Amino acid sequence: MTAAVWQELALAVVTAADDAILLYFLVLNSLVLCLVVLGFLRTRRVTALVHTRDLRSRMQSPLMLPVSVIVPAYNEAANIVETAHSLLQLRYPRFEVLIVNDGSDDETLERLVKRFALYPVGRGFEHRVPCQRIRAIYESRRHPNLVVVDKENGGKGDALNAGLNVSRYPLFCGIDGDSVLEADALLRVVRPFHEHPDTMVAAGGTVRIANGSLLRAGRVVDVALARGVLPRIQVVEYLRAFLFGRMGWESLGGLLIISGAFGVFQRRAVIEAGGYATDSVGEDMELVVRLHRSLRDRGQRYRIGFVPEPVCWTEAPASLAVLRRQRTRWQRGLIDTLSRHRQMLFNPRYGCVGLLSMPYFLMFEMLGPLVELSGYVVVPLSYALGILDVSVLQAFFAAAVLYAIVISIVAMLLDDLAFRRYRGVGQLLSLASAAVVEAVAFRPLCAWWRSLAFWHHARRDLSWGRMEREGLAAPALGGEGQGS
Repeated sequence: MTAAVWQELALAVVTAADDAILLYFLVLNSLVLCLVVLGFLRTRRVTALVHTRDLRSRMQSPLMLPVSVIVPAYNEAANIVETAHSLLQLRYPRFEVLIVNDGSDDETLERLVKRFALYPVGRGFEHRVPCQRIRAIYESRRHPNLVVVDKENGGKGDALNAGLNVSRYPLFCGIDGDSVLEADALLRVVRPFHEHPDTMVAAGGTVRIANGSLLRAGRVVDVALARGVLPRIQVVEYLRAFLFGRMGWESLGGLLIISGAFGVFQRRAVIEAGGYATDSVGEDMELVVRLHRSLRDRGQRYRIGFVPEPVCWTEAPASLAVLRRQRTRWQRGLIDTLSRHRQMLFNPRYGCVGLLSMPYFLMFEMLGPLVELSGYVVVPLSYALGILDVSVLQAFFAAAVLYAIVISIVAMLLDDLAFRRYRGVGQLLSLASAAVVEAVAFRPLCAWWRSLAFWHHARRDLSWGRMEREGLAAPALGGEGQGS
């Protein structure tokens, strides 16, 4: 073949790659937009059915299922006392707060012992799911429904399993040690278990970013935005993907993730499925996918849902180093889950989960960072070499950046219509500017981090890395007030 033929062939390959990347971004962002709109419509229908008087009647109902709130805590000294206070103030007829100290090497346990007057007890329990050795169990002289489990370090999944073993109630709620629940969050998230008592096995609630908001006595009393751009970017992400995105999948019956920061499960179903995986950094997603798989394999009717009104406030990473560790860990967890349950992919036996959800997560979440990264490199390079004309470059920019900005702003405005958490034009404009920064700068950086996760996964890296916390009540988190 002559040099001219080789040149033509190379040009054809590069042009085809550019067209494929452009199409990929168009399809990806269109699907995300559909999920956001679908999730919003479902959210409006669900929230319209909930009234304040219903919550009051639930508080007085003897039929409300008791709940064990399990909090795995590893080096959460900065937030654990605030988290415990918020949980003990929950409006719910009967519940226990079960904090699992997973071998922390900071003052997590010491602060709990001092603040809540803990003392060791001989509480009997059965090892239903595997976990590391439990060293001691404490109860509080001030709060009879507070239990603290001190165990050897085994990771988050192992700590949750320890909580499952020690817990006593038919439902359990798993939340992170850096999180704060709103007072009525448990009442709201448990609602589907009473509406569908024979089929409901899991339900997730909304997770929002607390950085910049004012906390007092374990409660968010003034919702605001942090001064730093990173927490604001994550606010936009959570609205788009974690609220309306998951609500959209719930409406299709294909929800794959209930955040480890806030989810309620039927204890028996989780124990029958084997508990949490202790060899995965994506234990929350892996458990939900395994529940789908095991329940469908047994031919059992079930529901796994999402409830948009109950809110869990969490501290988002405020530095690039911590955020990088979080995102690479999430990606490793996704890769691990899809690899473990690859038999479900494109399998009609698993319904929407096998035919829609898992293929979407494979093509656009797991492989997406590799395609995105190649697009950010190949398309501009092709233009610089004169292979592409300016119209194609503009189309790529519109599909990859402008479309993403529009979707984020749509999600932000829909959230304002549905919940009005961020009041005032100033806060909405701050979020809109964060959406621009996310699409232009943060998204390519995140694609790079998530691409590196393939290397870490290949090396069987199960580490979490240190997640430094400033503390939800720390002055450093103060930000814009209401209406700014």
